Amino acid sequence: MNVIVAKHSGFCKGVQHAVDTAMNVQPENTYVLGELIHNPSVTQMVKNRGIQTVDRVSEVPDGATLILRSHGVGKSVYEECERKKLQVIDCTCPFVKHTQDIVREASAAGKTVVVVGEKTHPEVIGICGWCSGEVYVVDESTSDFSPLRDKNLAVVVQTTYSEEKFAKILKNIEKVCQKTVEIFKTICYTTKERQREAVEIAEKCDAVLVIGGLNSSNTNKLYELCKERCSNVFRLADADDFQYQKIKKFKNVGIVFGASTPFTQTQEVLFKMDNNTEVKATNEMEEVVAQMDNQSKLKKGQLVTAIISSASDEGVAVLLPFFKKEIMLDKDEIDCEEYKPEDYAAKVGDEIEVMVVSPANPVKLSQKVIKQIKEEESKIDAISNGEEFDVTCTGFNKGGLTASMGTYSVFVPAKEIRMGYVKELDKYVGKKLRLKALEIKKSDRKKEIIASQRVILEEEKAARDAAKAEKEAEFFANIHVGDVVEGKVERVTNFGAFVSVNGFDCLAHISDLSWSGAKNVTDVLEIGKKYQFKVLKVDEENKKVSIGYKQLQPQPWDLVAEKYAEGDVVHGKVVRIVPFGAFVEVENGVDGLVHVSQISHEWLENPTSVLTIGEEIDAKILLLDPANKKMTLSIKALLPEPEVTKIRPRRDNNGDENKGERRNRKPRQPRENREDDDFREWTEGGVGGASIAEMLQNKNND
Repeated sequence: MNVIVAKHSGFCKGVQHAVDTAMNVQPENTYVLGELIHNPSVTQMVKNRGIQTVDRVSEVPDGATLILRSHGVGKSVYEECERKKLQVIDCTCPFVKHTQDIVREASAAGKTVVVVGEKTHPEVIGICGWCSGEVYVVDESTSDFSPLRDKNLAVVVQTTYSEEKFAKILKNIEKVCQKTVEIFKTICYTTKERQREAVEIAEKCDAVLVIGGLNSSNTNKLYELCKERCSNVFRLADADDFQYQKIKKFKNVGIVFGASTPFTQTQEVLFKMDNNTEVKATNEMEEVVAQMDNQSKLKKGQLVTAIISSASDEGVAVLLPFFKKEIMLDKDEIDCEEYKPEDYAAKVGDEIEVMVVSPANPVKLSQKVIKQIKEEESKIDAISNGEEFDVTCTGFNKGGLTASMGTYSVFVPAKEIRMGYVKELDKYVGKKLRLKALEIKKSDRKKEIIASQRVILEEEKAARDAAKAEKEAEFFANIHVGDVVEGKVERVTNFGAFVSVNGFDCLAHISDLSWSGAKNVTDVLEIGKKYQFKVLKVDEENKKVSIGYKQLQPQPWDLVAEKYAEGDVVHGKVVRIVPFGAFVEVENGVDGLVHVSQISHEWLENPTSVLTIGEEIDAKILLLDPANKKMTLSIKALLPEPEVTKIRPRRDNNGDENKGERRNRKPRQPRENREDDDFREWTEGGVGGASIAEMLQNKNND
């Protein structure tokens, strides 16, 4: 038996593009409008990837991805996709697109469009969907063409239609139509070649096998052409329908394949015939096999659809397009939780997708690598859209840091490491980097991500600054002079304490901590503890708030009336000596004055003759005036009275007694009733009752 095989076999370019797209697109939330191609095995393969087939756009969820097959669709479908915000992947065949453009322009120009083709075929329905005026669909040369008699026509034809039938229909149209007939021969050139070759094979063979999906229009056209020229034509959906017994009696057998028939099915039929010892290949068959051998040159990283032929403990044997022999897919490269030969033995004949890891010596395939790369590419898509990722720095060069992520190399320029100049790059080796992609370079030879950590740090700083500004604005909008607030002492200095009030640092100056004056902040406040404070000053422009602690504490003189009374004896310390007396600190913030006349029963020229600063004494309260912050003390009131000695009377010049008195002199006033200017100021509301700390503070303030 001689076998003649059509050279034009396998997918046409339009179908191949649609299949490649469906096999490489992310399957999640992806749909295809109608069967991708009219081939059951390919349809099932697409379904196995998780891509769903729908008949109407309304079945697709809003925002999903929709694949438009090579047959094309009408204008209204695109409009509906836009309304539903679908991501459209348009796989319309370029020849079909060209036909759609022709009818759109002709119809807009007022012409009547005639589409020669099958009325129910998706391509014809799509072409008609671009017509805005009259459109007629014609499928038989015997159709009634009289409605076209008085119309200006533009005639196109389905890309997979029979060239012979189209020629007959054109003759009848031209006979009837009395006006302009513009004819566009839009049959695809590959369809013409397949039809021409099918005619040649059918004319020289005793039997012909026409292989392809039973609902494939172009395959059915090939069958019709062959049937007209050969009485023994067998229609096969795939290699499973092949029965050698039906053709063994014929001397010359031809094989023709439709444009939607995968190379794998072509290969299976040839393998079955090649394995039959009674079949002898003709030159045509040898040329096809040689062509398959040429196309069998694999490339590293290439995705290939393989057919499972057997399973063993080592792995799965598969058939690849254009390969005469089986190739072993190692069990370690199979994408499964646990490899069991019996599971894959039950799948003999099923198609699986594999990647070429090594194209030769020997050929190595893998399923797992596909999964890894798809996961990686999914991550790369997210990274390209601004998603943050992290890597561990593995090295550096003069320009920056280097790392890797899967099959991608990662480079971080020195200026993109952080905000500011980085001098010692070696310190980053081994450290994790948080990055965002600046640029992604991808080619057959190199895959690289140029990334930045600085942009993340800048974004975070900007976010912190914005949050701080918002918080500050809210803080200053709700704080006023005189408010009482609670704050936590965070840190202290020699000039005051920094207190956190609602997250904002306020200053409590050391002079505002105690009425008696504080030498150290920690004498009054404890770090980490919360207190109540009074707001003294708010400076929103400079972001400063002053608060006070003592302003919420009672002043020492406010409690004096409760603690002391006139006649009480108090213990105190001499803190200041003036010509008219000495000031004695009774307690912090409360001072009393011992007038020079109240220090001793004896007359004193200066208080310093008997008192020293720092000396502790006891004294009696003679006068207490809390309202004016005055306390008059007496030391001598606690001292025993001195003994009185009589003075002998002295006589004057006349011999009279003057009893010790001098004539012509004013009586001497008692020392205790004499006041100098300073003392008068004290008694009349001057400096008298103020504490030493207050006077010193007032002096400093002045």
